Amino acid sequence: MKKSNQFFSAFITLLLFSLSAFTQTKNTGYKLSKNKTWQLLDYQQDSVYGASVNRAYNELLKGKKSHPVIVAVIDEGVDIAQEDLKGHIWNNKKEIPGNGIDDDKNGYTDDIHGWNFLGGKNGKMIYATNSEADREYARLSPQYSTIKDSSQASDKKQYQYFLTVKKRHRQDSAGRKEDNYTSQSNYIHQLASADSFMQRAIQKQSVYYKDIELFQPKDSLADTIKSFLLDFFNQSSSVFESISLDSSIKEGQEYLVKHKDELLLYEQVRNDPFELRKEIVGDDPFDINDRNYGNNIVGDKYAGHGTHCSGIIAAGRNNGIGIDGITDNVFIMPVRAVNTLHYGDETDKDLALAIRYAVDNGAKIISMSFGKDFSPQKQWVDAAVKYAGEKNILLVHAAGNNGRNIDAISFYPNANFLGSSERAKNLITVGAISSDTGFTLVASFSNYGQKEVDLFAPGVDIYSSVPGNDYEFDSGTSMATPVVAGIAALILEYYPGLTAEQLKYIIMKSVTSLKGKMVNKPGSKEKTDFSTLCVSGGIVNAYKALQLAASMTSKKR
Repeated sequence: MKKSNQFFSAFITLLLFSLSAFTQTKNTGYKLSKNKTWQLLDYQQDSVYGASVNRAYNELLKGKKSHPVIVAVIDEGVDIAQEDLKGHIWNNKKEIPGNGIDDDKNGYTDDIHGWNFLGGKNGKMIYATNSEADREYARLSPQYSTIKDSSQASDKKQYQYFLTVKKRHRQDSAGRKEDNYTSQSNYIHQLASADSFMQRAIQKQSVYYKDIELFQPKDSLADTIKSFLLDFFNQSSSVFESISLDSSIKEGQEYLVKHKDELLLYEQVRNDPFELRKEIVGDDPFDINDRNYGNNIVGDKYAGHGTHCSGIIAAGRNNGIGIDGITDNVFIMPVRAVNTLHYGDETDKDLALAIRYAVDNGAKIISMSFGKDFSPQKQWVDAAVKYAGEKNILLVHAAGNNGRNIDAISFYPNANFLGSSERAKNLITVGAISSDTGFTLVASFSNYGQKEVDLFAPGVDIYSSVPGNDYEFDSGTSMATPVVAGIAALILEYYPGLTAEQLKYIIMKSVTSLKGKMVNKPGSKEKTDFSTLCVSGGIVNAYKALQLAASMTSKKR
C-alpha cells in the first residue's frame, strides 16, 4: 500500500486523516534513519528485526548455484531503466520488439517487458482512478438513490450494500479531498508562522526539537506556540528530532504542490468514474472476457511505487550503487493495474487479468502492494487466484495501512473464496513492522488479524529505488510485501522444486516467533501479545526459511 512522505505523515496524523496516514514510531536503540538496508539485517547479529537476508547469504548460500526466478510486480508500473534494476527486468523472448504483431499469440502485442492494463492503444495512460466506492455508487445509484427505506427495495441485501457504498463514496468524494487539502495547507501555514516566531524568539535561523524543549515562554502566546510545536514533533518519527522545523515545512510544501496536481487529475474522474476508462482504454469494465486491451508502456517517471517495491526485491547486490535487493537472480515482470495517485482503487477485472497475465508468462511469485475495501467482482479475482494455485504460483499481498483488524472488516483481495469456506493456499498476506524493538515494533498504520494476516515483515522507512536513478525512504505494508516476495523468490532460486503451497508453509513455519512479546496494537497504545496480530505470530526470516527448505528437500531425496 502506498504511503506518503515523512512530513505528510506527521501533520496528517495530527489532523486524524487515518485513511492515508501513518504515525512513524520512535526508535529505541538501533537508529533506523542511519541504516538504508535494515530490512536485510538479523536480530541476533544486529539487534533489529530485519529479515535475516544478509546472514543467509553469508552463512548458507556461499558457493551454491541459483536458478533464475521471474517475479511479477502488479503495481503502478516500474521504471525499467532504473540503474539498480539493470539486468533484472523480464524480457519476453517470444516477442519481436516494435513490430506491432502479437508474435507469441498471448493477446498482448509487443509485451516485451510486461503489460499495462491502464493504457490505450494510442499510448495514452490512466493516472487517476476513482475509489471502488465511487464506481459502485455510480453503478447502483440509478436503482437505489430514490429509495427512502429498505421496505421499498426489492433486494434488501443489495440496498444495504448500497448504503454502505454511499457512505464511503461521500468520504472519498473530491470535495472531501479538497477540504483535506485546505486543512493541510492551513496546518503548514500555522507551522510556518510558529517557526517564524521561534526564530525571532531564540535568535536562530533553523529551529530544532531541542530548541523548542529548552525554550522558556514569557507569555501565553509563546506558551501556546511551544505546545503546538512540541505536539508536532512528538507525533512524528524520532528522525524529526534531528531535522530543522523549516526543512520539515519545506518538505510539506513540496508535498502539497504534488497533492494539488493529484486533485486536478482526480477532477477528471470526479463525475463519471468510467469516463477516462471509456476514452483511453475502451474496454467493457463489466465483461471479464473483454481481455485484449491496454498497452506495453510498463512504467514512466510516475511509477515510483512499483519501482520502489521492485528495488526491494531485485536491486543489484554488491554492485556499488543504490541498495542491495533481497535476491540475486530474479527478473521483475512489471504489470500495471494500479493508478499512480493516493486516491483510486484498482478494478477487480484489471487485477484478475493481471494475475493471469503474470501466470501465463512465467512468473513464479506475484507481489501485490495494493488493496481496497470493496470487491464487487471478487469472483473474477478468486478465479484468477485459483488459476495461479493450479499453476503453482505464490501470491504475496499487502495487509493494508488502515491500522485495523481485517478479521473484522474485510480488505481485498484476500484468501477467502466467495461463497465458500475454502481459502487460497497460495496467498500470503503481510503486515508491516518498524525497526523499533520495543512496544512500537508493529507499524501503527499496519492492518492486522489473527486469521487474515499471515506474518509481518520490515515496512517502515525502507530505502529503495525510484524513477530517474534515484532512491527514497518509504513506508507501508507495500514495502513489507516485496520483502516477503523477495524471500520467496530467493528460496525458489536455490530450491526450484518447491510447490507454492510448500513455499508458503516454509515461510510461515520459519518466522522469528514473537509469541509472548507485548506490543502496541496498531492504531492505539493498547498492549497486546504479538501473536494475536497474525497467524504465524512472527516476522519473516530468510535465514530460517532457507534452512527449513534445505531440510525439506533433503528428506525427499
